[in-house]
Amino acid sequence: MTTLSSINSFLAPKQLAVIGVSRNPKKFGRLVYEALKDKGVTVYPVNPNTENLNGDPCFKDINSLPGQVNRVYIVTPPEKTAENVRLAIDKGIKNIWIQQRSDTEQALEMIRDTDVNLIHNQCILMYADPVKGVHKFHRFLNKLFGKYPK
Repeated sequence: MTTLSSINSFLAPKQLAVIGVSRNPKKFGRLVYEALKDKGVTVYPVNPNTENLNGDPCFKDINSLPGQVNRVYIVTPPEKTAENVRLAIDKGIKNIWIQQRSDTEQALEMIRDTDVNLIHNQCILMYADPVKGVHKFHRFLNKLFGKYPK
């Protein structure tokens, strides 16, 4: 179960990899990447189809990430999520956030019996401070209707 404490723990180091960052600046994976960078987070983009994003080096896969990266945010098509979860677990990554609509039962099942801090069914932009715009409004609604993690 996702708790506010597990979310804060995930976000505290201000360093993570975005698995599934898009080359298209209008796609959600790219929007998250750019938003987190703007919030001062050190973000490692992962996309097998490009070597850089606006001059920032892009990694081909989870295995090519630097060793200090121990948090991944997965925003891939659902059919690729389980493979990325497996790669993250095999690499020893203990903090995995799966974006809404990227999660699958197979991916979640792989994590269930591990000591991985799993966050899912939540949008990272509702929690990565400072929260602005529509994400601030969504956070307000979730609090109002009791859907905000405790």
